[in-house]
Amino acid sequence: MPDTPGSLHRAAEIIKKYDGNINRIQFDRRIDPGTVFYEVTASEDSYAAITRDLAAIGYLQTSIKPPDFLKFSVDMPHQPGALYEFLQFITSAGANITFIDFDDKSRHPNRLTVSLDIEQSTVVEKLLDQLKSRYRLEILEYDTTGKHLDDTVFYVRYAQAVRDIIGDSEDEFLLSFLADTNHIAQELMDRGCDPHQVFESVLATGRTMNATNGENFYADVQQFSITKRVTLSCFQVPCGGSVFILHTPDEMLMIDTAYGIYHDSLVSMLTHYGLAVGQKLTQILITHADADHCGAAGFFDVPVSMHAGTLDIIRTNNRAYGSKSDHSSLDAFYTKMINLFSRFNIPKDIRCFPGPDGSLRGIFPVIGRYQFGDVELEILDGLGGHTHGQVFLYSEKHGLLFTADSVINFASLSRERADYSSLAAFLVTSVNVSSENAKKERGGLLDLARVTDQALAGTGKRCLICGGHGPVSVLDEGKIIPAGTIEHYTGKRSE
Repeated sequence: MPDTPGSLHRAAEIIKKYDGNINRIQFDRRIDPGTVFYEVTASEDSYAAITRDLAAIGYLQTSIKPPDFLKFSVDMPHQPGALYEFLQFITSAGANITFIDFDDKSRHPNRLTVSLDIEQSTVVEKLLDQLKSRYRLEILEYDTTGKHLDDTVFYVRYAQAVRDIIGDSEDEFLLSFLADTNHIAQELMDRGCDPHQVFESVLATGRTMNATNGENFYADVQQFSITKRVTLSCFQVPCGGSVFILHTPDEMLMIDTAYGIYHDSLVSMLTHYGLAVGQKLTQILITHADADHCGAAGFFDVPVSMHAGTLDIIRTNNRAYGSKSDHSSLDAFYTKMINLFSRFNIPKDIRCFPGPDGSLRGIFPVIGRYQFGDVELEILDGLGGHTHGQVFLYSEKHGLLFTADSVINFASLSRERADYSSLAAFLVTSVNVSSENAKKERGGLLDLARVTDQALAGTGKRCLICGGHGPVSVLDEGKIIPAGTIEHYTGKRSE
């Protein structure tokens, strides 16, 4: 929309004319002076009429192709009316001046430098031909990729940045994504946040995943002998949740999968450690629906077991599903965004845990059991603190407690991992859909770890707390500290 008096009123008049009801409007000149977001409820006929009339006056944005950027210098005669005559060519071409510089006291007293945004590429050649016939002209920059756009077209720049993260996408999809991002920016602004920080945090999330993949992938690795046959390996990947492998010489059980974007890098690392998934992996257990814990599950051709609530979240694409979260709209956008950036791959063979059998472990109902080698894991139902459907895995006999994201050794996270985790905390205000229940879950799990340590006293074993992020840890005088040794893997070598 033009940044002129009456523009908003004119659009609202068209919406009113066809009985449309405005559910949301957002405009902030500080972000983008030419873009307004409307969400409108209307009948199909009214919707068609509203969009038709808005398009007729040039208000409706249906594509996000960036304008061409042209920067050039002109040797201009220093006489009255010279600038006026030059600007007539620019105006006739429909170009928007984003930068202009002239000073007759400078080192080049006849040089005028101009930057233009031009909507149609065909206009560029015609304009340059007209200018070259009258002025000595030097092209300084010409760009058709959107790299040189300024903040007067903020959302176009933002869309280009999203394209850089996910690759080419249809304009319709990106326009929808822009509207969703604008919506959470509006909500976070209402909570006192800087809108530019919202957009930057979204982009930083995708860029960080891309920047830590492939040759730049790394992990911190721990290995523990659980029984004579079963070994536990923990792989703490760059961003998001840890991947756990229980393995014998013959088979492997994977607990959580990390982001889908890391799949190839993860498989290469597992192969490096003698854990070739194609030959030995027989089952995947998922603790909860966040993409950093189950986003790669669909890449593996094995059964994937999860809570029915986790399956519901995956199907609805909303981590707030099944909760009474007071930031559910933020959770809904974050789920779509993180699933997109991380290349979430839904598994094909999903099996849900059976459900409560009437027994409890501490405060948690037992909803299933899984036997791997000579280790039996109990599946414990969470309380819906972090997400609906989050589960914990437990073996008192062997001192194993997989706490998902309800108990995390935050103090041992690297600076890079902590910074990445803070992006999610900012965008959803809280990673827990119920802070009250999350507190109960944490307390119940730590109590279970203490009870397990007591039960193992004299055996030389400890309860290994396998948190959703960070290293496998143990309790030491009430504090959570890393257990065993940690090896650093870089993909090219291990240290």
